[in-house]
Amino acid sequence: MAMTTEQKGEVIEVLKGKFSQYNNFYITNTESLTVEQVNKLRRLCFEKNVEMTVAKNTLIRKAMEQLDAERFNGSFDSLHGVTALMFSDSAKEPALIISSFRKDAKSEKPVLKAAFINGDMFVGDNQLAALTQIKSKNELIGEVIGLLQSPAKRVIAALLHHHENGGQVAAEATATPESSAPEASAPEAPADEAPATDAPAAE
Repeated sequence: MAMTTEQKGEVIEVLKGKFSQYNNFYITNTESLTVEQVNKLRRLCFEKNVEMTVAKNTLIRKAMEQLDAERFNGSFDSLHGVTALMFSDSAKEPALIISSFRKDAKSEKPVLKAAFINGDMFVGDNQLAALTQIKSKNELIGEVIGLLQSPAKRVIAALLHHHENGGQVAAEATATPESSAPEASAPEAPADEAPATDAPAAE
């Protein structure tokens, strides 16, 4: 049953809302998956707070074009076949779901066509392994904290101490002209006394 123009418009608006809400989305091909497999994939996404949406490529493209054609330009070539979009706050969660699903199903489906991660495009199924390794901001912060708590923290502490001392020396260096400012007027005192010393000479 064909969609009416009004229904198409509603789908486009929903998609625009998703593209605006999420910084990360994956474009996958779920062709040849059975209804049961698609439902299982949906459950996996739901459990991991990933929104999975199946829509017509023409409507997906229109939603992207209406929002920001230039920003999503790299995605257009991936809009072919049966397309399922995965929207996520996590950059790598959809990649982990796809990898896990494939392993359990002993299949190469769904196929990753492209991923849009914080403004960067990753095109092709060969990007999947790399995407499972992407680190979130919180993970990176955790690694930095871990580094600071490791033996290397002594080296970092020493470097910071050196930097702080250097800053202190620099501060003292810049303060020197100010501290010597009162002394700069000292030579003027003899100048005032000059006439007194000249007086005997005049006699």
